[in-house]
Amino acid sequence: MANSFDTTNSLVTIGFGGDVMMGGLVNEKIAQAGHSYPWGNALPLFKSNDLNIVNLEAPLTTYKKEQTRKAINFKADPSRIQTLMDAGINVVNIANDHILDFHEEGLMDTIEHLRKSGIEHVGAGADAEMAAAPVILTRKDVTIGILGFTDNEPYWAAIKRPGTNYINIGDIRTVQWAIKPIRDQVDVLIVTIHWGDKMVGKPLAEFVDFAHQIIDAGADIIHGHGNHTFQGIEVYNGKVIMYDTGDLIDDYNVDPELRNDHSLFVTCEIDKTGVKKLKLTPLLIQEMQANLAKNEDYDWAISRIQELSAPFNTFITKEGEVHLNHS
Repeated sequence: MANSFDTTNSLVTIGFGGDVMMGGLVNEKIAQAGHSYPWGNALPLFKSNDLNIVNLEAPLTTYKKEQTRKAINFKADPSRIQTLMDAGINVVNIANDHILDFHEEGLMDTIEHLRKSGIEHVGAGADAEMAAAPVILTRKDVTIGILGFTDNEPYWAAIKRPGTNYINIGDIRTVQWAIKPIRDQVDVLIVTIHWGDKMVGKPLAEFVDFAHQIIDAGADIIHGHGNHTFQGIEVYNGKVIMYDTGDLIDDYNVDPELRNDHSLFVTCEIDKTGVKKLKLTPLLIQEMQANLAKNEDYDWAISRIQELSAPFNTFITKEGEVHLNHS
């Protein structure tokens, strides 16, 4: 029989995925194959978690007017919200470089569809205050705070109009202002951020420095995305930095060197004191569907993340377990 000192049930499992692009060919594929199709046999990874967080890369809207300053604009039919619901996605970051592809109307449509579905969002909103607003929720008596940012598309920054929670890399004051009011209200604080250049193997020094500053400002976990391929993981002062979690669902061309059809789903166990366990599950994206990577694909992904994480002195086992260096 459990006693008052038994904290087993207070462990909360959070799943972190990268970019979920449901526009373009993915939107069409879902219409043909069903809402759960993109998750393939990876669906149980989501179902087993208490909380799942991804970056929602395209607006959910029927609004037809596209941005003219961009070469490619993406959107998905609002019914695709069911795809997120089928996987148990609880929170989405919508601060990114596609969420306003169909203008402010597309963004506000997306927010309304998310609201109706019960999926929380961070990183964009009707004005600057709403775009910067945190999500605070509780799982198993652990209070979790989530903040969303992007350094993409500065002209989309929310001011007195709908837009994103834009941040200049290096401007730590913006992060500090966001963290300070909620740090004492939560046990674990997550910053999910769409940042950096596309298709580069490792984060630039300025991003590493900025990530350290975000942790020093009070974050416990940084959930990076935007590069379209995964980058290294660092355990900094006992906190976790996922510099980039890559893509989760897309219809993109595959770079033969970076192999952006390979992704990692990150499962994180936390309690009131922080991160207790981190495990990586390699995925393979083919035909707009994520499936568990096997054999050579599994080995390549693990070897690659080991190689990318080694400069941060992060050790990762062949099974995908990340050593957290707890004292």
